Amino acid sequence: MDKLRFIAVSGTTDVTENLYVYEYLPDMGGAKELIVVDCGVGFPEEYVYGVDLSVPDLSYLVKNREGLKGVFISHAHEDHFGALPFLLNEIPEVPIYCSKLVAGFIEDKLVDYGIRGKKINVINPQDIAVRVGNFTIDSFRVTHSVPDSLGFCITTSVGKIFHVPDYKFDWTPVDQKPFDVAKAATLARDGVLALASDSLGSTSVGYTQSELDLEKNLEVIIEGAVGRVLFTTISSNISRVQQAINISKLVGRKVAFVGRSTERKAEIARNLGYLNYDGGMVIPIRKAQNLPPRQITYVISGCYGQVGSALYRVSTDEHQFLKLQKDDVVIFSADPAPPGTEQTTNYVVDNLIERGAVVHYYDTQEDLHVSGHGSIKEIEMLLSLVGPKFLIPIGGTVRHMRAYKTLAQQMGWEGKNVFELRNGDVVEFTKNDARLGERVHVKSLLVDGLGIGDVGEIVLSDRKTLAKEGVVLAVIQTDKSGNVVGTPELISRGFVFVKENKSFFERASQEVLKEIRKKVRGGNERDMKRVVVDFLERFFFDETGRRPMILPVVVEV
Repeated sequence: MDKLRFIAVSGTTDVTENLYVYEYLPDMGGAKELIVVDCGVGFPEEYVYGVDLSVPDLSYLVKNREGLKGVFISHAHEDHFGALPFLLNEIPEVPIYCSKLVAGFIEDKLVDYGIRGKKINVINPQDIAVRVGNFTIDSFRVTHSVPDSLGFCITTSVGKIFHVPDYKFDWTPVDQKPFDVAKAATLARDGVLALASDSLGSTSVGYTQSELDLEKNLEVIIEGAVGRVLFTTISSNISRVQQAINISKLVGRKVAFVGRSTERKAEIARNLGYLNYDGGMVIPIRKAQNLPPRQITYVISGCYGQVGSALYRVSTDEHQFLKLQKDDVVIFSADPAPPGTEQTTNYVVDNLIERGAVVHYYDTQEDLHVSGHGSIKEIEMLLSLVGPKFLIPIGGTVRHMRAYKTLAQQMGWEGKNVFELRNGDVVEFTKNDARLGERVHVKSLLVDGLGIGDVGEIVLSDRKTLAKEGVVLAVIQTDKSGNVVGTPELISRGFVFVKENKSFFERASQEVLKEIRKKVRGGNERDMKRVVVDFLERFFFDETGRRPMILPVVVEV
């Protein structure tokens, strides 16, 4: 009997780093075939010092690369496509399928990683299905916070599985293209084996607000502003950028894009027909500086307070062209609390307020952002529309999966037919049945600069110590026989200020010298370093209550 395995590589217990594998195993022992839905990055919390991104474990795909038939990307958010450069470095030949806007963003992302010329296969949800190996993939339009988002109906000889990541039912979206309920219903008409769908809104009552409701709130603020407006949102949220442009035009303001990510994504979206404005509506930042304050809106990068972003530099008065002025109004229109952003966002908000700006942000309760994720009523609507036998909540956390399962049970599904998966968990489907299969070993990989997977727990622990406690460099000079010459020199960074604690360090230096002479025999350098570290760690903790990192250096003179 043919089998279909659903592998949650990542994306079920976190709201980022989405990557799901569908693996088809024919009954007669033929070669297995795989497709991937989404390939996104994660954004580590602030305590993961120095780490830029986390990416899913790609080892299972690399191991089975011969059977990998394609990667299907649902929409244009980094947590759904941002890991593609890392996958393509391992498997450059794998085909990529997505909608037109997503293709534009992916091609731009690949250039950043030095990958040029990779063909991206564009899906039009109005066209016929895509056939890869034994998989038939139909797509249908869904509404989310970024245009051109897709859901998938994946068909094999085992049955149909609907895969619907981030979505909501917004009947008045900015691009005027609502969820294609008719096509989804048609695809589901012959029966659906399983549905894997977004669970992030499973704890939110009612329906998610429409983007149209948000636009009215933004219009009130922008129309009432007497100074310049600085509007910030996620750079990929083209619908929100379109709203800022529409409102600015309505109230007599020009628009200038500020920040590399905003400028590039806006250019891509306009070239592809997803961002619309008159030729003279958007102007360069240098030209915008010559306009009266009431005639300009800046759409600026940095809604999450990213260090080095345009808005961050404005808040610290370090931007080359844009300086805050009296009566400037700053509007944050983005998710108020994504992972790893709260501290930096609050820092930027506080700086802007302190510099005299009027700041409208997440704590002001003005409905400046609406979620792109469906709430309870929309989850109920999707479950009723598709009518699957089995359910897999994705894209949330443990609590969201449990709320999704409870909701499904209230609608008549048996609890055993709702699979709450952890990273690496597998569901094996046959024609009319499903059960948990053998897990796939996976781990999250951290990206630091150009390195991937070379930052582990030990490195992170060292970075945490350096950040919280500081470091003391102990330089010990020896002669050719290994005998210590003079007293060790102690150099402090981030521990205590040496100049104001000179006698303290002189005492520490004398004491560690005694310890070396007492415990080290024959000038053994390894023993000397061990003794220095052990003694200074105890000494500094007893004297200060802190444990700086000790780095001993033995130099022969």
